Amino acid sequence: MLGKTYDSQVCSIARSLEVIGERWSLLIVRDALFGGATRYSDFQRNLGIATNILKARLDGFVEAGIMRRHKYSEQPELHEYLLTDKGRALAPALVALTEWGDRWATDGEPPILYTHSVCGAGVTEQTVCAHCGRVEDPAEIRAVVGPGMPPERTPPKA
Repeated sequence: MLGKTYDSQVCSIARSLEVIGERWSLLIVRDALFGGATRYSDFQRNLGIATNILKARLDGFVEAGIMRRHKYSEQPELHEYLLTDKGRALAPALVALTEWGDRWATDGEPPILYTHSVCGAGVTEQTVCAHCGRVEDPAEIRAVVGPGMPPERTPPKA
């Protein structure tokens, strides 16, 4: 993980990075969400990640409630790592990150497409206004102070 480098930030993005911001973290979640990986050996084989880093990430996910450890063998004692609701809730963020990568970081056609398992149609992530519908222009999005902002961090009203 990144360590507590964002302590001064009052921001949910910074808090999220403390849990899933390390380079391998989203790839582990990706393989669990979309590749069916559950076992340590699955992640190791798919990612080629160093064993100490993989162990640390999986332990951190269990501690954070993103995954739960489930024993599937007594002799030898072996566990699988299953995503919780909290972990599965990362799916829209991964779809959005994939779409960004397809547009800005990949040459040629997208290497992975997401589809709806029920009907087979393509799945995309969209930014939606509760009143107007889909927001096409990111310049139309602004950040405003929310109810979780500590009063001492709230700018004075004019």
